Amino acid sequence: MFSQNVASDDAQMFKDYFSKRFPNIELDEYVDGSYVFDEAAKEQWLEIEDFPPYEFDIEHGQELFETPFTNGKTYASCFENNGIGIKQKYPQWDETQKAVITLEYAINQCRESNKEIPLAYGKGDIAQISAYMAFTSRGNIIDIQLSTKESIEAYLQGKKYYFSKRGQLNMACANCHVATANLRLRNEIPGPMLGQVTHWPVYRSKWENTGTIQRRFKGCNTQVRAKALEYQSETYRNLEYFLTYISNGLPINGPSTRK
Repeated sequence: MFSQNVASDDAQMFKDYFSKRFPNIELDEYVDGSYVFDEAAKEQWLEIEDFPPYEFDIEHGQELFETPFTNGKTYASCFENNGIGIKQKYPQWDETQKAVITLEYAINQCRESNKEIPLAYGKGDIAQISAYMAFTSRGNIIDIQLSTKESIEAYLQGKKYYFSKRGQLNMACANCHVATANLRLRNEIPGPMLGQVTHWPVYRSKWENTGTIQRRFKGCNTQVRAKALEYQSETYRNLEYFLTYISNGLPINGPSTRK
């Protein structure tokens, strides 16, 4: 029978791995992604963060968050603490639904429970609402719980996907974000696995807009020439659950910018 010790041992193992491999990098610094490995790139990124391109996304996300549904309720009615400062608790296991619920998935469930049409995933309004909710959670420490056998099994499914090779290039997520962290791939340094989830949603220069982490999942699959799964598929939700649990103890610092 699985126990929570399996996951907690994983989390400690990965923290120890990065600590031993990069002894000059403090644990909390991993929230900055690949910039922990490139001081010059980090300085440029920090300059961008002074006047971030996602600023308008936060403003629009707040406006959407506070705009009443047709029935007069708002998103606040669906979330703990009225939806403010709770990003660090997602994804979470829902015992009633027997499934991992990401923040974006919960946003759409809120809409559906209030007789509203679900938003398209990946970018646009849902990414902006999520960006606003992340902004209200900055500095809060990630605290993902595995409380049942089913939740641990979901975690393990996410872990399996992260380390499974796929696509014509026969690569796993871990090939880039664990094994080759700090090594250049096509002139880019992949972000390390540790802290990989803390800064989303992200405004990417490549996208010229703000997107969710599952948009990046789909992009990674495409890059290794594998079939991209649907947004908020069980596999992607479990993957996000696994990655976020591994970053327990790190602060939320999203939204952010990346290349």
